[in-house]
Amino acid sequence: MVPRRQISLFDVSDVENPREIAKYEIGDRGTDSPVLWDHKAFLFDRERNLLALPVLVAEIDEEQYPEGVPPFAYGDFVWQGVYVFNITETSLTLRGGITHIENMEEFLKSGFYFYSDYDVQRALYVEDMLYTVSNKMIKINNLATLQEVNRVELP
Repeated sequence: MVPRRQISLFDVSDVENPREIAKYEIGDRGTDSPVLWDHKAFLFDRERNLLALPVLVAEIDEEQYPEGVPPFAYGDFVWQGVYVFNITETSLTLRGGITHIENMEEFLKSGFYFYSDYDVQRALYVEDMLYTVSNKMIKINNLATLQEVNRVELP
């Protein structure tokens, strides 16, 4: 079994026996997020049922390991941006992702690899707009549809 990062919701109404009620698995070994060391990278709003967090997704190509994936194998980076979830007391659903990297395939071939100045580090919202921030860009997306509204390139 390949280890994954995951987000879990727990029912803690009985604190002696917490119960996982929903989860979402992200990538394979090598997947990372600033949320793991910086609580400010995490966006949550109960009234909007909104959860957003930056992620660097790595995936293991199991075909490369015909005799099984070794326990030390790391995945290749395939995506970086913000995952946006609908979250309620009983469910966690991925709505979509927003990235600042225009052409992920070309970016990966370029040798820049991850981490880059286009790594999304934060998400915030103002009214009905979701803002994502990297060192080189601020992108504005409609919070309801996640469609891009505008962007500002930074020097």
